[in-house]
Amino acid sequence: MRVVFMGTPDIAATCLKKIIADGFQVVGVYTQPDRPKNRGMKLAFSPVKEVALAAGIPVYQPENFREDGDVETLRALHPDVVAVVAYGRILPQRVLDIPKFGCINIHASVLPAYRGSAPYQWAVLDGQKETGVTAMYLCREMDAGDIIDVSKTPIGENETAGELLDRLAVLGADLLSKTLTGVEKGETTRTPQDGAQATYAPMLDKSMCPIDFTKTAQQVHNHVRGLHPWPVATMELQGQRFKVHQTVITEGSGAPGQILGLTKTGLKIACGFGAVEIRSLQAEGGKRMNAPDYFRGHPLEAQ
Repeated sequence: MRVVFMGTPDIAATCLKKIIADGFQVVGVYTQPDRPKNRGMKLAFSPVKEVALAAGIPVYQPENFREDGDVETLRALHPDVVAVVAYGRILPQRVLDIPKFGCINIHASVLPAYRGSAPYQWAVLDGQKETGVTAMYLCREMDAGDIIDVSKTPIGENETAGELLDRLAVLGADLLSKTLTGVEKGETTRTPQDGAQATYAPMLDKSMCPIDFTKTAQQVHNHVRGLHPWPVATMELQGQRFKVHQTVITEGSGAPGQILGLTKTGLKIACGFGAVEIRSLQAEGGKRMNAPDYFRGHPLEAQ
């Protein structure tokens, strides 16, 4: 069975490695064009491109599929199936119609919950206890195709979105391999989604970063976890801006935002209900540090 793979970031690279290792015939890989990166602004390969080149698989990087030539290049690969994982492009119907067995996608939520570009982050932001990955057939509407299979996993109470993504990548890779095996054997099923149950996970942006300490300790904790490693929650403290990398929920009460004390493990701050202890933070222009270490060198003013 001839497989064309489409993806760009690390989660997609993990999935590509898995299906190559499992012996699937990957005849071409599509990924987003090389982008300038870091201070030097040198063009950088996507994680998927690096995996494909290391495996000797041809790589294609069209900006989109609006040009007839790009569509015909894909058609010339004669894919039996196109596997898509976080490609970052919406595929037009004329692309979806090319592969014999359709286009399948691995999405990082249990659909129809959290359709959209930031599913696992919003699951953490919303304080969900469980999430997973869904294998589905692509259709014109975003993340609305028929479901093939689902793998679920609990979300740890202190787990960040980034840590969760690392686990979902492995879960998604296993599900993709299992799904492709089913496609090859003609054993996949299709379950239509219930659109009435759909929820959406819009893209994150930096306007979401400031912490609102009038919310409950649980909500503040979820906010910090869900925005890590990007765009990272922030707070203002005694006239300085900090990125907040790690919190835990703790006992304590006071006016929202009030500093309740510095312990051996972190800085306790009151919330609308309860309190959080900030374990790790980063002053603007500085490096990430454990909170007690930072405040030993930068003593807090008495409130």
